[in-house]
Amino acid sequence: MTIPLHANIHVTKHAGKVALITGGSTGIGFAAAKRLAREGATVFITGRRQPELDAAVVEIGHGARAIRGDISSTVDLQSIIGTVSAAHQKIDILFANAGGGEFAPLGNITEAQFEKYVGINMKGTLFTVQAALPLMPPGSAIVITGSIAAIQGTPAFGVYAATKAALRSFARTWASDLKGRDIRVNVVAPGVVVTPAYKSELRLTDEQIDAYSKEVAETTPLGRVGTAAEIAKAVSFLASDDASYITGIELFVDGGRAQV
Repeated sequence: MTIPLHANIHVTKHAGKVALITGGSTGIGFAAAKRLAREGATVFITGRRQPELDAAVVEIGHGARAIRGDISSTVDLQSIIGTVSAAHQKIDILFANAGGGEFAPLGNITEAQFEKYVGINMKGTLFTVQAALPLMPPGSAIVITGSIAAIQGTPAFGVYAATKAALRSFARTWASDLKGRDIRVNVVAPGVVVTPAYKSELRLTDEQIDAYSKEVAETTPLGRVGTAAEIAKAVSFLASDDASYITGIELFVDGGRAQV
């Protein structure tokens, strides 16, 4: 039997690497966890709900482990990093993906909403990266989930968009801060990708999601919404040695929606 030349690519791309993925039980984080595990990484995922974490690690397979914790809590973060450290003493790939948002137009934004999403998206990402850094060896990679919302004026989505714009700014600064350590930091900015958060966070109905997807398809050069698996491919690339001379960038994976 002839074996295709590319047969071992997916099982060796991240062989020997330890990956920590926050918000890894659903959506883009879950898709990235599955891909990195399939490509050889030892994967740890975090999330706030144990049942979803338990189900996720079963589907991910490849020895994946789940750690329950809220990244907006520095106590939880220390526990998360401590668990990974006790098992492997290193983090080669950090996918700082956990985040959230909800619609609230200017004039109706509450202090609680602001503090919640700044706490998760900005504070949580900042302290996730800071806590993981002592375990990250030369050649490791940080990938942060941004959003095309950061460069668009989506109505009633200002707090979310601002936090994602802040993450882009963080990545620029951190790329400079990490000079000499050979640790790369980049942002992946998804376009419209329908995930469970559309219902749980944005509180959209199936009918609203379908209507929005059709609207996006009509205004996106590739004519459709994206998938979590497609974002995971970009995450894998940015985390891999194939991107060894790439740091400080924002990679839009949006079907061209925010580009034309």
